[in-house]
Amino acid sequence: MDTEMIAMQMIASAGDGKALAFEALEEARNGNFEKALTLVKESEKASLEAHHAQTNLLVSQAKGDKLEVDVLLIHAQDHLMTSILAQELISEMVKMYIKMHEFETKLGGK
Repeated sequence: MDTEMIAMQMIASAGDGKALAFEALEEARNGNFEKALTLVKESEKASLEAHHAQTNLLVSQAKGDKLEVDVLLIHAQDHLMTSILAQELISEMVKMYIKMHEFETKLGGK
């Protein structure tokens, strides 16, 4: 198993997931809620790709394959964890922006 290639796949997918999450936050901040929700879904998909790569490593190790843990793999894990955390928090923040907008609309409509 080529752990270097898997680590690079994890880094790339996790990076895409985090970048998409922050794009979603920017869109929500600007009131573009449909675009924000679309970007959140894209972020989730990218993070899931990274998670699948990680799962492949875990399954391989569970089958008895010896994996060399190096700095690149640790770096990939770090990217995956921060990407998932950013995606989850930003998803909630987008929902908060939507609720705030709904509340402000109701107040302005009185």
